Amino acid sequence: MLVKDKIIVVSGIGPGLGVKLAVHAAKEGARGVVVSGRTQANLDDAEKRVHEVAPGCPVLKLTTDIRDMAQCKRLAAATTAKFGRADALMNNAFSHPDFDHVESAELDRWHDPFGTNVVGTLKLTQAFLPQMKSQGGGAVVMINTMAAKMTPIVAEAAYSASKAALWSATRTLATEVGQHQIRVNGIHMGFMWGYPVQNFMRTHPDLWPSEEEGYKQVAAMHPMKRIVTDDECARAALFLASDYSSAMTGTAVDCNGGAYMA
Repeated sequence: MLVKDKIIVVSGIGPGLGVKLAVHAAKEGARGVVVSGRTQANLDDAEKRVHEVAPGCPVLKLTTDIRDMAQCKRLAAATTAKFGRADALMNNAFSHPDFDHVESAELDRWHDPFGTNVVGTLKLTQAFLPQMKSQGGGAVVMINTMAAKMTPIVAEAAYSASKAALWSATRTLATEVGQHQIRVNGIHMGFMWGYPVQNFMRTHPDLWPSEEEGYKQVAAMHPMKRIVTDDECARAALFLASDYSSAMTGTAVDCNGGAYMA
């Protein structure tokens, strides 16, 4: 089991990758799972789905806006109070604004994606670092995107720029905290077949006439001729939280079905 007996913290719980991270952490033997996000209903759903696959796995759920340092510290304190440690922080919370181009973007609207994807992510990470230092180590996993490393096929200027900044911060932080045996890695996702992508294809007929046609077009871009699922990506991310990746820090792992090869 990848994360047997570990306490796994997941931010940004929603209908996509976030809940899959929590569920697969439980399936892979986590001693406890902490779920956070801004919507209580999503946290309740995550708890239910965790207990469907691992009835005995304790779940701590706490609404958290990672842009607020006080809420980040509250989550870290609650995690320590309940479980005594935090072995891995899965930084999944993000903001994806309207699609835009750099040359024409309303740049004042970039404050939210940068405030969430970079500053908020680092606030939550800072809140958990003292506990990880005191327990002798831990793992921080930054959920990132291939759009930070390539020109995306749709206009995602604000989102990709903020995630590229997070990639840079990931390497810097890995250098700073490595002496405490805290590993910091990023995993760069591409298209993930699951609710968010499916819903996007259904609601953007200007790009894809149907979900089925959208799948065919995107799958054709991949060497495996299919779109990897969010379940597959969740398991890959949990590898970075596991002891099997103990030799890795400051890395950017591509998890996109080969759509982009660095």
